[in-house]
Amino acid sequence: MSTALAVAVLGLFVGACGNGDGGANSVQTANGTVYDLTPQQSGRIHADKVESIAAQVPKAIRDRGTLIVTGSAQSAPPLRFQANDDRTLIGSEVDFAMLFADILGLKVDLRSADWAQNSVKVDSGEVDAFISNVTVTEDRKEKFDFATYRLDNLALEVPKDATWSFADRKSLAGKRIGVGSGTNQEQILVQWNEANIAEGLPKIDIAYFQQVTDYYLGLSSGRLDGFLGPNPAARYHAATAGQTKVIGTLSGAGDALQAEIGVLVKKDNGLIGAVHQAIQYAIDNGSYRKVIDRWGLSAEAVPQSRINPPGLPKKKG
Repeated sequence: MSTALAVAVLGLFVGACGNGDGGANSVQTANGTVYDLTPQQSGRIHADKVESIAAQVPKAIRDRGTLIVTGSAQSAPPLRFQANDDRTLIGSEVDFAMLFADILGLKVDLRSADWAQNSVKVDSGEVDAFISNVTVTEDRKEKFDFATYRLDNLALEVPKDATWSFADRKSLAGKRIGVGSGTNQEQILVQWNEANIAEGLPKIDIAYFQQVTDYYLGLSSGRLDGFLGPNPAARYHAATAGQTKVIGTLSGAGDALQAEIGVLVKKDNGLIGAVHQAIQYAIDNGSYRKVIDRWGLSAEAVPQSRINPPGLPKKKG
């Protein structure tokens, strides 16, 4: 979704400043947070190369001088989306990729693909890392290594005039709930639905979406009772569009544990240690916190990076 389209679809608050090109240079949320939508990203956070960490990067990548990073092709502000030139990728996940690469002494070669293809590209060696709100799961850990840098929280976003509340999975019985196909939140929603049906409750009518704008329209038109998705994206949309609200948050691993977001790389290829140390260095020197604050992600901040922590349990069967 382009930023110009976002402005048209979402009806952004008057805090957005026009640039004369049909887009906007910035957008202001209800609580006063201002997001830079320009391709220049003059406020992006950078760091100096740390020789001791950079030396641990596999030689082939060091010699190339670039870290090839892939991410979702679908727009999801403030995580990863197009600037107001409708081309340049910006967002927290882009900033994190560039910050960690700075510490590793590398330039970022930023690429995009459909969600399912990103892991395939890492596995084949076409790209080095998948940095795009990727949840640590036990299934993924069989083929990939993770170094975590954020908590993974989900949010239930509903129309602003909705009168129902969310307590647990039973609250969704009989409701039409949207979710992104192939995501961990889909796995949680399916499990909740199965548990509800087993207890004799009405089923959850699960609606699948690939495009962010489609679920935005589903909520605004009343065709959806709610949408279960990443907390940062839900908070951003609710705060900038003024058409929805968040009525509940939960871990991206459901009731099992607090899920985490991590940089995904091919298992045992020698890269994860350097990435992990780069993330921890950024946390310790304060540059990590600046990225967190720049994109309004304080609820997802972590005190330390972990390699391959417990993840979302494997799918049953």
